[in-house]
Amino acid sequence: MAFDVIGDVHGHVEALDALLYKLGYREQHGAWRHPDRTAVFVGDLIDRGPGQLRTLDRVRRMVDAGSALMTMGNHEFNALAWATPDPDMAGEFLRPHNHKNRHQHAAFLSEMASQPQLLAETLDWFMSLPLWLELPGLRVVHACWHPEALAVLRGRLTPERTLTTATLVEAARRPHPDAPASERLLFDAVESVLKGLEATLPDGLQFYDKDGRARRQVRIRWWDSEATTWQQAVEVDATTRAQLPATPLPASMRLTYTDPVPVLFGHYWQRGTPAVHANGLAACLDYSVARGGQLMAYRWEGEPRLDAAHFVSVPALG
Repeated sequence: MAFDVIGDVHGHVEALDALLYKLGYREQHGAWRHPDRTAVFVGDLIDRGPGQLRTLDRVRRMVDAGSALMTMGNHEFNALAWATPDPDMAGEFLRPHNHKNRHQHAAFLSEMASQPQLLAETLDWFMSLPLWLELPGLRVVHACWHPEALAVLRGRLTPERTLTTATLVEAARRPHPDAPASERLLFDAVESVLKGLEATLPDGLQFYDKDGRARRQVRIRWWDSEATTWQQAVEVDATTRAQLPATPLPASMRLTYTDPVPVLFGHYWQRGTPAVHANGLAACLDYSVARGGQLMAYRWEGEPRLDAAHFVSVPALG
């Protein structure tokens, strides 16, 4: 089969329409379709952009028509946690309704505010999304292909790799720092797969993220086989990177991808020219459309090694 794997859309429906058209999809019988190919979305359809409902409508129609597949992103997971009451804490939700979380979720909440029935249907659809896809010759996951985390999830998810209400509750609650490892397994597994590997910066260092928040937790370039030091492995801007020490990254944070099946993912707000990593076995498709970057796709034709010539993109529009 031939797949067009599409990165994080974040409500930028004009860019999505332009990319689908460039890839040869046309709207027929109520859904965008291609005569020979299937689109695959890596998750994070929602939040940030100006076309939340239209983006959801486009992709849901494609999935229902069989012209697209989709994995869950951390923003879909966060939407479920935001909307789900904590069964053990009256008046609280699995994702706290604090200023930071509300700000991140504002575009979605605003468009859904007057449509409670549509919101309920959308959340039900999010619950039906698998946490990863294993296609013939290709893997797709939102943030990180983590073998240990996937092993945990295989034993806890449905056969379709979807969450249940019980697993959502357990996966969304942040365990106490002193909780035993056995009580952290599901939470840590979902965090790894949907949000990637993170580490705490050494020596009290911090940086400011894309929303202007000071952070000490940093994302790790798990797909980069050469990323063995803090300076190489941390996914931050060049200025912050220059401040990091060239000392070895803890072994627990290293996760080189060497499996023979290529994997495509999103999540990491890349910029510039798209690239393949891990000797042609891994590539990120999130190129920051929600920050004026590009909406990126990879046209997979069955090749065992990814080829940079197969990237297709459109600029952010609107």
